Amino acid sequence: MDDAGLLPGGELIERGLRDVVEGRETTAALLVAIGAPRLRALGRPVSHGWSNPEHRLYERLAGEFGADEAHSRYNALIRVLVSFERAAECVS
Repeated sequence: MDDAGLLPGGELIERGLRDVVEGRETTAALLVAIGAPRLRALGRPVSHGWSNPEHRLYERLAGEFGADEAHSRYNALIRVLVSFERAAECVS
C-alpha cells in the first residue's frame, strides 16, 4: 500500500499513522486507533495507541465543535476510515 495517500481519505489516515507513531493524540490519530485492527490486517503497522479511541474522538469533537455537531463529524470521519479500508482492500 505504497500509494495510500492516493486512496479516499488516504492523506488523513497517513497523517494519523504518523501522529500515532509520534504519540500525538490528534483527531487523525484517534481515527487510526479506531481502525487499527483492520489497518493491521492491511499491512499497516499500527501500535495500540489509546484506550477507548471512539469515546476519546467523540469527546475531542464535542469540545471543538459542540455536542450538536460532534455526532455528524464523528460519523463523517468513520465513513472516511471505512472508505479508505475498503479501497485499500481492493488494491491489495
